Amino acid sequence: MSRISDQPAFAPSRRALLASGLAIAAGGVGISVARAAGKDIVNAQLSWRLSNNQLGEIAAMKLGYYEAEGIELKMQPGGPSNDGVAIVASGRANVGQLSSSPSLLLAVSQGIPLRCFASALQRHPFTFFSLPRAPVRRPQDMVGKRIGIQATARPLLRGMLLRNGLKESDVKITVIGAELTPLLTGQVDVATGWMSNGLAVGPDRIELALWDCGVRLYALPYYATVDTLAKHKDVLARFVRASAKGWAFAYQNVEQAVGYLLENQPELDAANAMATAKSLVTFAYDETTRTQGWGAMSQKLWQDQIDLFKELGEFTARVPSADEVFTPDILALTEDSRPRLG
Repeated sequence: MSRISDQPAFAPSRRALLASGLAIAAGGVGISVARAAGKDIVNAQLSWRLSNNQLGEIAAMKLGYYEAEGIELKMQPGGPSNDGVAIVASGRANVGQLSSSPSLLLAVSQGIPLRCFASALQRHPFTFFSLPRAPVRRPQDMVGKRIGIQATARPLLRGMLLRNGLKESDVKITVIGAELTPLLTGQVDVATGWMSNGLAVGPDRIELALWDCGVRLYALPYYATVDTLAKHKDVLARFVRASAKGWAFAYQNVEQAVGYLLENQPELDAANAMATAKSLVTFAYDETTRTQGWGAMSQKLWQDQIDLFKELGEFTARVPSADEVFTPDILALTEDSRPRLG
């Protein structure tokens, strides 16, 4: 089975965020980029295990794109007990990648000096799945339905309801795990996951994308500390150039890219990995990347997310500004080298 379903919807724990912020406030961290054999070593901390989500990076490693940029990429898997935000904030890794952009909003709101510098996916693939017996094709169809959702994803459901004039009392919420089995067994009418998980629901599935419901988030955003961004712009620019080429290769040669993925992660199910990858690459390149290149981001979209999470009451400390959660600097440095596809 593909591991993409292992993804948290977003959000490291508030306790972990506070611990990271306190550690930095106590004395700060100096973050460096190590070198070996003439290459800069980039330790990229994931918030989950290696999976289809690293399709582009694995292709870039296999094809020598990082090596050509003078970089040795080391991807460090994460997991439930391995908080990527805390690891990057403490300086134990110099780059991180989250499943969803709201995690970064919450971290910055707690005083952790992080910035997003590129996004692997332009649109978040979070999806509400249903079946013909109780179809949900638009937000208003949710009324009266039993919604199965992961605990960390509940703010996404609340955001969707808010953006569409609905209340939590209009639906019946059940917390489920990563698997979509409760939908298949009839325990819930709707189950949530990434669109690339839809194969598990079957050919009769009905998909309603969170993005199409007015909640527009980035997925697989790359981030670093303010210190790293200030001192190592060139390294990060080279990292982005190589990653962009890897994702372009995956977009144009998905079967070959999946072959590289399976070489790296042989325990993955080949058929599921292929189906997942074919869905995933459509979120990496779209009409935005056609003109702005892979990894593009906009201040307007970041501000829209901040406004939504403020309205939802998700910020328990202060409300960050868009300029505090993302920087266009690395994208500007790589403007002419990031493939424009879509």
